[in-house]
Amino acid sequence: MSSKTLTVPARLLRHCLHKPSRVFHVGPVRLYYGSPQVVTGSAVRTVDLRSDTVTKPGAAMRRAMAEAEVGDDVFGEDPTVNELQKIAADMFGMEAALYVPTGTMSNLIAVMVHCRERGDEMIVGDLSHTLVYEQGGSAQLAGIHSATVTTLGDGTFDLNQLISKIRHGYPDPHYPRSRLVCVENTHNIQGGRVLPLSFLQELRSVADKFGLAVHMDGARVMNAAVALGIQPSAILQHCHSVSVCLSKGLGAPVGTMLGGSKDFIQRAVRARKALGGGMRQSGVLAAAGKIALSDMIGRLKEDHRNARSFAQALLQCDPPLYQLDLNTVETNILRFCLQDTQMSPTEFCERMAGVDEEEVKALGQGVQVLMFPHVGGTVRAVWHLGISEEDTQLAILKAQFVAQQHKLKSIKAA
Repeated sequence: MSSKTLTVPARLLRHCLHKPSRVFHVGPVRLYYGSPQVVTGSAVRTVDLRSDTVTKPGAAMRRAMAEAEVGDDVFGEDPTVNELQKIAADMFGMEAALYVPTGTMSNLIAVMVHCRERGDEMIVGDLSHTLVYEQGGSAQLAGIHSATVTTLGDGTFDLNQLISKIRHGYPDPHYPRSRLVCVENTHNIQGGRVLPLSFLQELRSVADKFGLAVHMDGARVMNAAVALGIQPSAILQHCHSVSVCLSKGLGAPVGTMLGGSKDFIQRAVRARKALGGGMRQSGVLAAAGKIALSDMIGRLKEDHRNARSFAQALLQCDPPLYQLDLNTVETNILRFCLQDTQMSPTEFCERMAGVDEEEVKALGQGVQVLMFPHVGGTVRAVWHLGISEEDTQLAILKAQFVAQQHKLKSIKAA
């Protein structure tokens, strides 16, 4: 990408020094972290980088859903669900798999099966999705206690710290019983980091030594497999169970696959029913899952490439406003900081989401880029099948424009 691609004509950016211009009509959108400004109008192009959960099923997937053969899945009679579960189990290198409505339910089921008594304990990273973003469901609904280890920058944790957290006093009535350790791959909060295979191998060795099960929140494990250039089973051989989301970068509208041993899945079926996840003619949804696993994994590398292109462009931005470590951009999630503390991540996201007349004049159209303020004073952007290379280039131009705008505003203020 040439520097010319990133340059916004200076004569047009001088408009930024004028009085504030009319902003296009905006309206609220429900988000995890608040409501961005959503712009309407024919001159506006939206690039939605909030999450890879915003994907929509394509024509082939919708056609497969419409034509799916179905039955009562609670009775085990939905042929499309049964086929999807067989495909997933084979892909994971596990004995069996279960189709579950959501990743949060799938992780909770895994905790309930591995930790069979209320008051049992699981050990998780302190920045894990299971701990932070699933409403404490393991305690709230399953009666399972969580002990935490410190999540490192690459999504791993220190195994000696893990060992120190394992309870050895059971059945002393003072202590819970350590039963499970959970990992997350790729790691969401740490920016889509891929867990090293060496870490997973050492973790499994520790778990086996102390009689713990290993569950992987593998919502984006297919991104990890693509990034490493290996089969998912090469990653999952180190785990007793895994939860794999179909409704993120793989593009299905609904669903997660829970994999494990036959005994584990038999117990999981009961837990799913208790949690309200027993669906009936769910083959109409499972058909989309089949397309997700057969046709959509290979294209994840496009998301990785686009995320890296955007990251590289931020580092080349003139004036410099963005800070990130390119070595940490491994998959489809990007976290970056703003060098100028006078602009907060929230303000930056509002500027990226807003469109005014000066931008339309400068760029030839309005470009609304949706992102999230994230933990640690960062901004998060996520690529997915709804974001093309052209969308990525438009997002780059918008980021350049915002940097230029901010610099001119600072000059004017001075």
